[in-house]
Amino acid sequence: MEQVEFVVVGCGPAGGVAAREASRAGVRTVVLEKDSTVGAKRVCAAGLRPGFCATFDLPRAIVHCDTPRLALFDPAGKEYELAIVPGHTTTREELDGTIGDLARTDGADIRTSSLFRGLRREGNRLLIDYADLKSGEHKTIATQNVFFAQGSTAKLEDTELAYPQWQNGLVTTLQYRVYLDRPAAAVAYTSLEMHYFATLDGRMTVAWMFPKRDHLAIGLGVMGKMAGAQLREELDRFTDRVRARLYPAATFTTKLEGHLLYGGAPRPAVAVPGAMVGGTAAGLVDATNGEGIYEAAMSGRFAADAVSASRAQPHRAYQRYGTALKNRFYSRLRHRAELMRYLECKPSRYSALFDQLGKSARFVDLLQREDHERTLGDKAFLYGQALRFAARTFHG
Repeated sequence: MEQVEFVVVGCGPAGGVAAREASRAGVRTVVLEKDSTVGAKRVCAAGLRPGFCATFDLPRAIVHCDTPRLALFDPAGKEYELAIVPGHTTTREELDGTIGDLARTDGADIRTSSLFRGLRREGNRLLIDYADLKSGEHKTIATQNVFFAQGSTAKLEDTELAYPQWQNGLVTTLQYRVYLDRPAAAVAYTSLEMHYFATLDGRMTVAWMFPKRDHLAIGLGVMGKMAGAQLREELDRFTDRVRARLYPAATFTTKLEGHLLYGGAPRPAVAVPGAMVGGTAAGLVDATNGEGIYEAAMSGRFAADAVSASRAQPHRAYQRYGTALKNRFYSRLRHRAELMRYLECKPSRYSALFDQLGKSARFVDLLQREDHERTLGDKAFLYGQALRFAARTFHG
């Protein structure tokens, strides 16, 4: 039976970074990617944090637009403009494909059209069953550690990483890629737009407009399931509002794409002996805005570090990974999930929060940082802002 040190399931930002950095450290790594092309079928606004390319050693050429402006729209449609450290936009085809190519260059064995089917334990090793969709064969590979990074559709119900509440956090998304015959308004290419409003059936939704090199990504996500025709109607209504502001006279074509994302609290168990889960599959998504690419890529880095640092004692890798991941992200992501549920209770709370953000550049800046980047003074300031927001919105 084929045996390797490390198996990665999924080749998005989490799986691709894990494969690249583990291989670079000398760990024999195999990646199982179900799609025939790395980066295909990814519905994502694909916004990147400032410095993302430098952090993960990626070419700056994947960046489409630099966006120093964040525009938040409350449920009444009022716009709040926030100046931010310029982020970037790209597409998942370019991001995932580039990371995958670099992982191959560094020695990772990326097997496309390879569908994960299950995991079994045999002594001190794991047996990973998968289907080779090209040949139609069922295959098994033995490993010491596996990293699950298949996104929100990860099939982990029958593993020790199962999370019974996972389905409650799934978000149905639909997105247009809008290709224009002329440029949109100039502000469109310097802005990340986030919209928060109620659907026709009363559910709060998060929608977005992110500019790309040759199109605008316009989409929305609704918590839970929604019929396809209804979801399409909601997206068309939202797209009409964006068009009226940004490209009223343009002729355009569209490409429609849909997928499931995740918008709940992180998965409680992210590591058990021999197995780790990262990225969106671990619930590493900011529920307030859907951001998760940075968290995914960092989880891949933590997995690679854990495996490479534990080669002499591979059974310890999962502990190292779980500790690093939870210390880095869990506090913030749990708070964001709680905040989103609080905001959804009363739409007026969105307006209060956006108004508060618009009046404090420091507040905006600190929210973009991780906990470990904040001083005690920063944390005291954020605590004060939280108390102020709670006082303003508790009764309304």
